Amino acid sequence: MAKKAVATLRTKGEGRGYAKVIKMVKSPKNGAYVFQEEMVLNEQVKDVLAK
Repeated sequence: MAKKAVATLRTKGEGRGYAKVIKMVKSPKNGAYVFQEEMVLNEQVKDVLAK
């Protein structure tokens, strides 16, 4: 039976302030859409999505 590896960003309660933002952007190279993922603070989510 295999063990499940769990990755966590939480260190003493600090991990709760992060959100994973996934944006769909058009590639200038071939015109296809690609997904861009990044981890940002909850306070910065609106700023990142507004770009």
